[in-house]
Amino acid sequence: MAPRVPEGMTWIPATDDPTLPEYLEIAFDGNGNVYLRENLHPEKVVVTTERKWEAFVLGVKAGEFDHFVEEPAQGAEG
Repeated sequence: MAPRVPEGMTWIPATDDPTLPEYLEIAFDGNGNVYLRENLHPEKVVVTTERKWEAFVLGVKAGEFDHFVEEPAQGAEG
């Protein structure tokens, strides 16, 4: 069942780079819920709580998810 997304929310792009073709957007409903979607598929929305979102952001800042980022191959130019 798809989550009910309140009307009139302000979606914030997770990038300042207007050249990126695909990025995430986030919105807060003011009642403790956080909504996430991809700009190319705005009909698909994931909902979480502000508390869980804040824990995730702290984890990203602390490098807890860095192992998911693929390292460039040795000798590759970047």
